[in-house]
Amino acid sequence: MATSLDGFIARPDGDIDWLTQRGAQAGETGYESFVEGVDVLLMGRGTYEKALTFDAWPYPGRTVLLLSRRAEAGADPRVQVVRDVPQAVQEITALGARRVYLDGGQVVQSFLSAGLVQEITITTVPVLLGQGLRLFGHLEADVDLQHRATTVLGAGFVQSTYGISR
Repeated sequence: MATSLDGFIARPDGDIDWLTQRGAQAGETGYESFVEGVDVLLMGRGTYEKALTFDAWPYPGRTVLLLSRRAEAGADPRVQVVRDVPQAVQEITALGARRVYLDGGQVVQSFLSAGLVQEITITTVPVLLGQGLRLFGHLEADVDLQHRATTVLGAGFVQSTYGISR
């Protein structure tokens, strides 16, 4: 996930222009090789709706689950709608997926709260937004992290990976 330095993943209206306008400046982030190793992408409705605004579908040939209570099942053949975390886990298990990419603040928050996240990689963009949609929200308990690596990318971008301590 990419966040502003003050922890936002999007502006209040969901806009990510602050990221897309600066993204190329970061240089090689490892995103393409990371996505190649992912079995399933699980995204929330807001992330899905943002992806629909791109010139091309960013996940061709990928298994994509859409976690949404309101999305119409079967309306988009590129995604399979799941209604809640237990159904998502059931589908991930049925698919035999071992590496799942969670995309979207609420999805990440839900899976963290359920104790289902093993690793987090955050790319911090050198910009302060002041307000917007946060990657992390309320948690019932602390989530202890183990620092695994930090890479300084171009133009002041910083990418850090953490393991979740159990």
